[in-house]
This record gives sequence, structure tokens and C-alpha cells, in this order.
Amino acid sequence: MRSRLEIEIGAPPSLVYALVRDPERWPELLPHYARAHVVRLESDGVRTIEFVARRPLLGWLGVGFPVAWRARTWSDQTALTVDFRHAGGATGGMQVTWRIEPATGGCRASIEHELQGEAYGRLLHRLFIRPIAGRTLATFKALAESLVDLPLAGAAESTPSSATNLPT
Repeated sequence: MRSRLEIEIGAPPSLVYALVRDPERWPELLPHYARAHVVRLESDGVRTIEFVARRPLLGWLGVGFPVAWRARTWSDQTALTVDFRHAGGATGGMQVTWRIEPATGGCRASIEHELQGEAYGRLLHRLFIRPIAGRTLATFKALAESLVDLPLAGAAESTPSSATNLPT
């Protein structure tokens, strides 16, 4: 089963990528992420990270169901992609690719999920993947658009690596 979620963001691709590319920082940036702990760092930069996020149940009350998973993750600054391969658990084997692409007025951020099993994949997508990934995209959109007019955003446009110390 394949799915794709995407959102238009009124910010430069390099700024959005600078926010997205370090998943271990996501709990600092995303209120629904409780934890992202690196459990293994390989010599080529690939990291294995344990994540805990809250799947919104009653969002207006701030109530969420904790969801945990482990994934190997790596990024490609040239292609503006971040990849994940889930290891074990309910989402074991799932492949996820974030893509940041130029678009009129800024960029388009998309998340592609690929799971084995059509019915099972659709169930996971409906109950967990779409609510968490959709909130993640919306939060990165709001964050990037709030930063776009800061002097730091101009630095991120010219050199993506200079944006690693964004305010949190």
C-alpha cells in the first residue's frame, strides 16, 4: 500500500529542509513528538532512532494516544529528501520518504509511505500514519512560514547547512 501526503509551504525549500532533516530534533519543534532518541549512529551518518509521538484523539483537548516506533533514517541535502525505514513493530518494513520540492511561492513538502499488505496498510494509514504525518506537515508549514521573514531565512536560502541552529 502506498500513500502520499503533501502540503504547500510559503517558505524556501532550503529552510523547510533545514527544519525537517534532523528527526532527532523533532521533539523540540513538534509538540506532538514526545521523544526521538538516537540508539545507533553509523559511520555513514545513518541513524537508528526510537520515536514516540502522540496520535491526536481529542485534539481540541490536547489528548493523544502515544505511538512508538524505531526507524533507520538518512538524508540527502542535494535531493532535499529524508528517508526512513521502520524496523520491527506494527510498521516494520515500512519505507517513508520526505521530499521538499520547489513550488510557486515556496515549496511543496510531501511524505510518501510504502507498506506491505493492502488492508493492513490502509488501516495503519487511517488510524496512525495520516493523523501523525498530517499534523507533522502542518506544524512544519506553520514553523517555516513564521521563520521566512527572519534574517536567518535568507541565510538558509543561500546555504542550507547554515540553518542548523534555528530557534526552537
